[in-house]
Amino acid sequence: MHNIPRLFRFILVITGLHLLVFFALRFGLYWYFQNPTDPISSADIFKAFYLGLKFDLRLSLVMTLPLFILGSIRLINPFEYDSTRRFWLFIQGIIFAAILFVYFINFAYFSYLHKPLDASAIRFLQNFSISMEMVWSTYPVVWLSLLIISITTAYIYILNKSIKYYSNVLVPMHSRKQKIILGTISTFILIFGLYGKVSYYPLRWSDAFFSTHNFAPTVAMNPILYFLNTLKNREVSFNINKVKEYYPEVAAYLGVNKPNINTLNFSRQITPKKRFKQQPNVVMVILESFAAYKTGVFGNPLDPTPNIDNLANTGIYFNNFYTPSTGTARSVWTSVTSTPDVEVNKTSTRNPLIVKQNTLINTFKGYEKLYFIGGSASWGNIRGLLSANIPDLKLYEEGSYASPRMDVWGISDLHLFEEANNVLKTQDEPFFAIVQTSGNHRPYNIPEDNRGFVKRKISKKEAKNYGFQNSDEYNAFRFLDHSVGFFIKEAKKEKYFDNTIFVFFGDHGVNGTGKHMTAAQRKLHINALNVPFIIYAPKLLKHKKYTFAASEVDVLPTLASLAGLPHTNSSLGSDLLNPNINKERYVFTMAHKKPLLISLVGKNKMFSDNILNTKSTLHDLNSQIPRKDISKKNPKEAERLKRLTFGIYETIKYMRYNNKAK
Repeated sequence: MHNIPRLFRFILVITGLHLLVFFALRFGLYWYFQNPTDPISSADIFKAFYLGLKFDLRLSLVMTLPLFILGSIRLINPFEYDSTRRFWLFIQGIIFAAILFVYFINFAYFSYLHKPLDASAIRFLQNFSISMEMVWSTYPVVWLSLLIISITTAYIYILNKSIKYYSNVLVPMHSRKQKIILGTISTFILIFGLYGKVSYYPLRWSDAFFSTHNFAPTVAMNPILYFLNTLKNREVSFNINKVKEYYPEVAAYLGVNKPNINTLNFSRQITPKKRFKQQPNVVMVILESFAAYKTGVFGNPLDPTPNIDNLANTGIYFNNFYTPSTGTARSVWTSVTSTPDVEVNKTSTRNPLIVKQNTLINTFKGYEKLYFIGGSASWGNIRGLLSANIPDLKLYEEGSYASPRMDVWGISDLHLFEEANNVLKTQDEPFFAIVQTSGNHRPYNIPEDNRGFVKRKISKKEAKNYGFQNSDEYNAFRFLDHSVGFFIKEAKKEKYFDNTIFVFFGDHGVNGTGKHMTAAQRKLHINALNVPFIIYAPKLLKHKKYTFAASEVDVLPTLASLAGLPHTNSSLGSDLLNPNINKERYVFTMAHKKPLLISLVGKNKMFSDNILNTKSTLHDLNSQIPRKDISKKNPKEAERLKRLTFGIYETIKYMRYNNKAK
């Protein structure tokens, strides 16, 4: 060892220290977020940690690269002068602290959204003050900051001791030839470590996605490198030739009245029959993070949603209803435009080039248009989407209410419903109202003025067995259900109730598992998109349950037809109550990862592929081993669904730029 240059030995010490810290952080992530009801196999765990070690080595070598390149220069060598020693301690300390900070963000981000940190997180900076207030309210920021400072201090202390030790080590005398050989060997080792594989292609982020288990790639990947890789994504645009290639299949699937591949006509002229003597009011309620598997009507034995269960059991209920993706801003975009959001690093609501969209809300002519949100409509720039496309919209938001602000999300959901009811009961004309809840969110606050809500204490084990992280999350979910019950109870006292169609659906679900869930729900992670969809109007509509696949894009087309309003539908949605609707239909969904994963989910089958068309799979949703790819046994069906999946995806990208109101 005494013949090895001390700079190289010092870099080895730093690298080893980095790997030790990164391993501890990786193990902490795995240990804290592993799911006992859906464990990763031993082989996958071993491979995840092995790949993680290689990613960590790459990051560590990048961190020491400045020292490797410049450290051999005598004037800035860390071993010769106190000033240069302090300089390198400062540089390495800043780099280490910054990386540690991102690791902690990744931990919090995964806790919040159940996916690893990627470049799409940048969207939260566009609402910096709100995001920071939510972080401050939710996480122990002070203690985490002290922990980062403490670990960084210990790191600098070890580095300082190491530098002083090697400063006193005898410097070996090497000939010019020996220096060239040693320099070549060390450079080769560095490059090999950065390359990461004995292969034609280097170690890539895609290597982390070696398993069909959703959590295994999260354990394998390095959050810093993964975040930087996702920054390379470009803006989403459309390819007119691809849209035309798939046009016949998509036009037939949508039921286009007059298909024309040259004009790319996707419009359908709808003339529904009149169902009611007078025009009904509509109240569309968007329920924050309202996953289907957490509700009683979906089989959850913890009785978390007696009010929603009652609405489902007396109204029209769709139990196979999905949002195209996760994220509230994406959901608002989808519910208003009836088109999924396929932006990668941000949301469509933040793209000024496509803010003008046709929305079937404007089909409700002669209606008052009202939108209620407990916080600010600037969140996700949904204000721009609403204001740009719905004339004379009356927007009620934070500052419009007498109720007190509770936390970063504004007033509580219960008070939001109360404020909305106070406005709705004064309306003289028919109205179309949207109520967007937000309280079913960290920090899970419940107001003191909660109109009789009583918390239940359950163990963490019991909570996790049925899809909740802990008792706080369970009670927050129950409180949202309690708020819905309070709203319906108050609305029943008003004259508008008998002539109003109430619609309830979740803006998205949340990844999670429970003993009551099917194997497909647990293992294909469609639970992040599966939410209840309920149409409730006891004086106007009879109870019925539908089990075919339905989507958030179908909400407005269904409501426009239900209200008996002639309209032009130029989006992806369909009238779910049309007796002629194809019951063997599929729902387009997407997972915003790299590369984007696009899928069609039906009642019995699910097809998935990434946008690079490199990993097509077909799954049986009724199987006990749903992760198994059955495409080879069903080649014709797999090929048909592949073309339809990519056709819809290309059409969505086109529609975003070509679905403006006429």
